[in-house]
Amino acid sequence: MNHWIYTFTWGELLIALGIFLLFLVFRKIFTTYVFKLILSVANKAPTHVVTNVLLAFERPLRSFFVVLGIYAAFVYLPFPHTYDVSVMRILQSLIIFHIAWGLFNLSASSSALFTRVGKKLEIEVDQILLPFLSKLIRFAIVVMSLSIIADLWGYNVNGFVAGLGIGGLAFALAAQDSISNFIGGVIIITEKPFTLGDWIETPSVNGFVEDITFRSTKIRTFSDSLVVVPNSTLSNEPIENWSKMGKRQISFNLGVEYLTPRKKMDTCVARIEGMLRERDDIDQELIIVRFSEFNESSLDIFLYFFTKSTLWTEYMEIKQEVNLEIMSILEEEGVSIAYPTRRIHMDDHAEKTEPKQPESKSQL
Repeated sequence: MNHWIYTFTWGELLIALGIFLLFLVFRKIFTTYVFKLILSVANKAPTHVVTNVLLAFERPLRSFFVVLGIYAAFVYLPFPHTYDVSVMRILQSLIIFHIAWGLFNLSASSSALFTRVGKKLEIEVDQILLPFLSKLIRFAIVVMSLSIIADLWGYNVNGFVAGLGIGGLAFALAAQDSISNFIGGVIIITEKPFTLGDWIETPSVNGFVEDITFRSTKIRTFSDSLVVVPNSTLSNEPIENWSKMGKRQISFNLGVEYLTPRKKMDTCVARIEGMLRERDDIDQELIIVRFSEFNESSLDIFLYFFTKSTLWTEYMEIKQEVNLEIMSILEEEGVSIAYPTRRIHMDDHAEKTEPKQPESKSQL
């Protein structure tokens, strides 16, 4: 190696360095002027496909100018021809790497092109499905590029793939939980019982969905702790999605004293229903206010209605206002809320008998 280096003249080394610097100058001119000019022209087009592709390949193109400069400088220097094959393989590998780099950027979940292709193919894309598909495509790009590069260097990729088939069973047995979690994630994404930001409740967790990955779903609870639930567990549980509510239910029994006159009971029921009918924040489709039953210690008024807002804070505010108005109606009508009581009636006329004295036994 040292022998070849010493055979280079200073002029050859300086020319090779100049070739490399020239490519750096071309890189600067291209990224500063030419690329921006092409980008501005592409932005005027009716579709933004070209713009998205250019932005995805911007950094790979900058890097590739450096690769071309090194390759051109190497070709100029009088290296032995035995190095030509290896250098060409390196160049081809770097070309594949930079193409894969651009495609990797293009398949990002934030890529506008990725979203447009999904709409064009009539694929319903949401906040969960888009990142999931992006990860799958990116994984495929990495695997394919590595396979092509390995094949370029003479490695038997077919034998490796065949070996995966033999070891696939052992891998599947060793990774049953991971596979079941992956399948659970696919089920969650395809059936879409929830999306990011939704408030869900299951037998194992209650909170807001923050993220979903191949293995698990991250849920932020109301105590601000983060719970990581395996997808296999979540996909096999009943999921109640509170964020899908179009309106929010309020239902309870209002117990008043047994001494309440019939007329006052009728007036209270009518006034409470009228109050609910007049509120703009109460859904008017279904409002039920009825004297429902004679309870053990109260006369029960059944209330069933919905708030228009499903937000928890607004829901609680409306519920408080309704309760306070109900209290005002009861106070104005002179009706008291019943407390759990129990009365015991003693019969004063029960016959009281004294116990008889046992007869004494006769003496023997």
